[in-house]
Amino acid sequence: MRKILILILLALGRQSFAQKSDPYLGIIPAPQSVKKTAGEFRITPETNLLTDSPTNRAVVYLTNYLKKNGLSVSVTDLNTIDKGHAFLKNSIVLATNFKGDMAPEGYELTITTNQATIHGHGAGLFYGVQSLIQLVHNTNPGYATLPCATIKDEPRFPYRGMHLDVVRHYFDINFIKKYLDVMAMYKLNNFHWHLTDDQGWRIQIMKYPKFTEVGSKRAQTKIGDFKGNNNDLYDNTPYEGYYTQDQIRDIVAYAHDRFINIVPEIEMPGHSQAAVAAYPEMSCDPTKTYKVMETWGVSNDVYCPSPTTFKILEDVLREVMELFPGRYIHIGGDECPKATWKASSYCRQLIADSALNNEEGLQSYFVRHMERFINNNGRSMVGWDEILEGGLAPNATVMSWRGEAGGIAAAQQNHDVIMTPGSGGLYFDHKQSGTNQEPLSIGGNAPLSKAYNYNPIPAVLSKEAQKHVIGVQANLWTEYIATPAKAEFMLLPRMLAMAETGWTTEGNKDYKNFSEQRIPHALAMLDAAGYNYRVPEALGTEDTLFNGAKHSIELTPLVEGAKIYYTLDGYAPRETDLQYKEPLIFTIPAGKYIDFQSITITPSGKRSIVKTTRMKN
Repeated sequence: MRKILILILLALGRQSFAQKSDPYLGIIPAPQSVKKTAGEFRITPETNLLTDSPTNRAVVYLTNYLKKNGLSVSVTDLNTIDKGHAFLKNSIVLATNFKGDMAPEGYELTITTNQATIHGHGAGLFYGVQSLIQLVHNTNPGYATLPCATIKDEPRFPYRGMHLDVVRHYFDINFIKKYLDVMAMYKLNNFHWHLTDDQGWRIQIMKYPKFTEVGSKRAQTKIGDFKGNNNDLYDNTPYEGYYTQDQIRDIVAYAHDRFINIVPEIEMPGHSQAAVAAYPEMSCDPTKTYKVMETWGVSNDVYCPSPTTFKILEDVLREVMELFPGRYIHIGGDECPKATWKASSYCRQLIADSALNNEEGLQSYFVRHMERFINNNGRSMVGWDEILEGGLAPNATVMSWRGEAGGIAAAQQNHDVIMTPGSGGLYFDHKQSGTNQEPLSIGGNAPLSKAYNYNPIPAVLSKEAQKHVIGVQANLWTEYIATPAKAEFMLLPRMLAMAETGWTTEGNKDYKNFSEQRIPHALAMLDAAGYNYRVPEALGTEDTLFNGAKHSIELTPLVEGAKIYYTLDGYAPRETDLQYKEPLIFTIPAGKYIDFQSITITPSGKRSIVKTTRMKN
């Protein structure tokens, strides 16, 4: 632990110059308003943390953070002291009782040479704390400074979400907490927990123990993708894992302390093979033997819209709603093949008796039934955009993932929408560059810039319909992500781009500032805190062919403290090669070329991909 804390303080110490030159002082997501002033506030062992709400979650969070980083301060209740007391001049003040209105989740942070003050209610105070933490830089153990400034801030969208699929690959509660920690750092407030699918059932249900006794286990797992020799290979290794209800309560409480709501997803009517493997009576053919799916893709074994199925699912959701106190219950609703229903005499008769026209109407019948149950229990239903098929349930919120069309249609029908299109760079299981050096992914290309530049408000929507776009979310599906290290690599730094997309107004977004000034420090902090991430290639690397005799190379690492190494001999560079320290000039003979290959290596040894610039005359 001591080693980690020293690294954090060293990383904080490198921030000073970046803060002075950056209009946003290094804060991610970029605040709505920043006014810099001269000087700095110094946190010392004599600094007091004053608050009118000592048990407030934001107060507890900041106190623990400072203590862990060797910056212990005493906490004093403002209600018990004389406001003229001298130690008010060397204090951090967190106040919930103040004059004036403030937007939900908004905050004001004022730093003078004598005092740092945060005003905010609920989550707003907590988000002010997150901004203050990003402003801290430290050059001496036990001491730290904050640049003087006034920051007024509030989010663009009320829903700012991150998703995690724990079905294809299971992640333990320690990783879930680590995931929630980084969400909180960047003001993300909804964790979409994908708990059931064809390949596994990961949530304990007391009334139906076979969901985990049978459904949480698969006999083996597909190796790699579906190409070439990997087309039909399996690892012959049993795979299992689920969360007990006590573990879930622990995670819910942990998220609550960080002002994060958890949106549980129980897939229906499709993506349900693991469930029918546990309880075949939920299928359209209970005489058939089912097993938990061992490969990726979509199964034809879906729930039958029968009274038995509805009773079991209602019982399941009762337990889910007891565990998760938030407003939203996600029922999936995507990728439901209709072949089983078409072959089922029961389903054909139900379609005829209920005047449903077709199987799409039957899907809507299923979804509407579950929505009524969810609404009757005081909750709101969320589903992927396929829930539009056959007619949208009356009160449903739509997550638009197959592009923006579903979200546009839902908003035009006065339904709330959360934009999460893969086409917008928000599927973080896609690779992060167009090179063959990226790890195996499901496909697609979603570089940092794509997630950053996505605007969740479609221009085609009227001003009134735009109000129904309540937020944005990025998704991490884990078919090809088996370890926490790879999950973090795929998430970071793209999660930070998504955070800014959800929080910051379009007018304040600036990708050059974000990627070149703020990301380098953020990655150094994440590195010091023990997170893995994709190391950006050095600024200045080009793929373009250069023509002419003279060529200049000028590079800047995009992680603070990182070094750049290069080669000219055609071999990939490593730390044993030449270190780039200053601009280079090359003279290339006529008819010749040199491949300048570079790599960025961080202090902890993380590496970027190798970039090649061909200099040709």
